[in-house]
Amino acid sequence: MNYALVFYYIGRAILIQAGFMFISFLVAVGYSGDDKIAFALSLLIVCTSGIALSFIKPKDKKLQPRDAFAIAALSWFVFSIFGALPFHFSGHFNSFADCVFESTSGFTTTGATILAEIESLPKGILFWRSFAHWIGGMGVLVFMVAVMQSSDGSAINIIRAESTGLSPDRMVPSIRKTAMITYAIYTAMTVILVILLLISGLPLYDSLVHSFSTAGTGGLSNMNASVGAYNNVAAEIIMTVFMFLFGVNFTLYYYLIKKRFKDVLQDEELRFYFIIVAVAIIIITMNISGLYDSVWEALRYSSFQVSTVISSTGFSTADFNYWPALSHAILVLLMLTGCSQGSTGGGVKLVRILVLFKAAKVEVNKILHPRSVKAITLNGEKIDSDAVRKTALFFFIYIAALVFAVLLVSIEGKELISSIVAVISMLSNIGPGLGSSGTSQAFSVYTGFSKYVFSFCMIAGRLEFFPVMILLMPSAWRRKSI
Repeated sequence: MNYALVFYYIGRAILIQAGFMFISFLVAVGYSGDDKIAFALSLLIVCTSGIALSFIKPKDKKLQPRDAFAIAALSWFVFSIFGALPFHFSGHFNSFADCVFESTSGFTTTGATILAEIESLPKGILFWRSFAHWIGGMGVLVFMVAVMQSSDGSAINIIRAESTGLSPDRMVPSIRKTAMITYAIYTAMTVILVILLLISGLPLYDSLVHSFSTAGTGGLSNMNASVGAYNNVAAEIIMTVFMFLFGVNFTLYYYLIKKRFKDVLQDEELRFYFIIVAVAIIIITMNISGLYDSVWEALRYSSFQVSTVISSTGFSTADFNYWPALSHAILVLLMLTGCSQGSTGGGVKLVRILVLFKAAKVEVNKILHPRSVKAITLNGEKIDSDAVRKTALFFFIYIAALVFAVLLVSIEGKELISSIVAVISMLSNIGPGLGSSGTSQAFSVYTGFSKYVFSFCMIAGRLEFFPVMILLMPSAWRRKSI
């Protein structure tokens, strides 16, 4: 491993985090909150660390894949710890484990919280929680690639390490310009959402907080009852639509801008996404209709909850712990599937499920017709066997991580189903769970040990395991050129 290069890039990433943290510091100052000192101390530590690491001058500036994956994993762990500092210095959290959990939940866009009472917290702290969603939604390293000069050969390794799905799409030949275009679309959609929420009647601060959480598909709110506290149907409809939109592959938005409508309409993952959402909404609406005054009210709640779960956002307008078992089963399945690759959402990604379905279909066809030769295709392009192998391997790692984490969390003796759903929620970066980890009780009921396990799961799930696994391989740490 090229330690000098790895530390240099981590230092640059930390400085980017300091820039984002400074915005939250300004919010704290603007509202004259007691959290401005907490942000000042945090900025001192973060800036000092970032500057110190940035002064490292690596001799070999070529990023190898192992270096890029190490940068991605280490940056996310460092971000989560440094991001916890404002929470820690504010004095509003019970332990540093709580601070790390809340920070990790923010940056990984999970949206789980240990806070049962939120509205009494200072404005700067609440802003930082949701702003972390926006930072982590598209990926801080993607932002770093967009603003830093780097050869495409090196930059693509960073993008691959942080991006979700089978492989990162290039909108244009330059990976740096692709990152810039992605962030431009991301920012524009966020601004539109802020404006629409303002029109719906939400105050500016609340509109910003919920727009950051929606865009990053995170779900942390500044209200104890989440979005349900407003009882604002217009705001709920707007957020339902935008949660769905932020779960779409951002490459397709570029295609729309370039009027490549055929490419958008022919995208199989997008069609699959539409079908799953529609079917889930219909079934849950029918299943919960008896709990509400009308079918339209049931449709309102089911649409919001399906959109928030499949996009891995995690907002809530109703406590779905009281919904029937069928609705629970569908929501848990949506937690597993997630939305599209190249989006800000979590989960295993629908494209992987599509690939495995197609692979299974081809295999069955070979049994029926041994002499037939049929390739696996997606959007008209052939999927090679290596991609299928990696997809199957991802599912194995996901299940293995799920089992291991559940065993660790089960040491506390909590209800098994609650622990399983909680771990799924962490690995898929969803947020709310069921039972003791449901929307009404948060994750405060777990011990510090479990919170650290959950934090690790959130980062591993956000990076889709491989960057984190590389850190656990002794061979990856062998020194290369410095």
